[in-house]
Amino acid sequence: MVDTVFKYFPSLSEQQRQQFSMLEALYQDWNSKINVISRKDIDFLYEHHVLHSLAIAKLIRFRPGTKILDFGTGGGFPGIPLAIMFPECQFKLIDGTGKKVMVATEVANAISLKNCTTEHLRGEDEKGLFDFVVSRAVMPLPSLVQIVKKNINRRQQKNAMPNGVIVLKGGNIQEEIRPFKHIVDVSDIHLWFEEDWFKEKYILHLPL
Repeated sequence: MVDTVFKYFPSLSEQQRQQFSMLEALYQDWNSKINVISRKDIDFLYEHHVLHSLAIAKLIRFRPGTKILDFGTGGGFPGIPLAIMFPECQFKLIDGTGKKVMVATEVANAISLKNCTTEHLRGEDEKGLFDFVVSRAVMPLPSLVQIVKKNINRRQQKNAMPNGVIVLKGGNIQEEIRPFKHIVDVSDIHLWFEEDWFKEKYILHLPL
């Protein structure tokens, strides 16, 4: 239920509330045509996908003008919920699977998301510079860093946290953070969201 989002983010504008409210019907419809969310998960869209994506908004309040790349967006997560949350930031959503990008594109258009672009593109081929790269359990952190380190803007710092990679992860993360153990910051999502599903769910921030 969308009320789960409103509970944790009570100061949303009317437009933001409307955009979040529209997501369920859109994803239900698209998922019946193109399976971008597992059948058992689609009934928990707001908790498992929207709110999970918005954990990043609990970690950092992106300042206006921040440029963010959503690497391996799938059907639009975490990029679309974050683009709703931060209308003055610029988001680019990419994925190597064309039909998933099409869903993200159609959803963004349907809710009139003006600060969000999408492209069918592998991360290796993305040439742009961004303040942050966000991702949700796409690949192990060392592999992701190898691909996206070229895309991090090192010249300009707009935010309270250093530019770099912010990824959502679950389960045992020790192995993949080992190469970065002195610089990676690990936050427990369950400290922000009380639902049991968020136990053993983490956000990793790695300055690059």
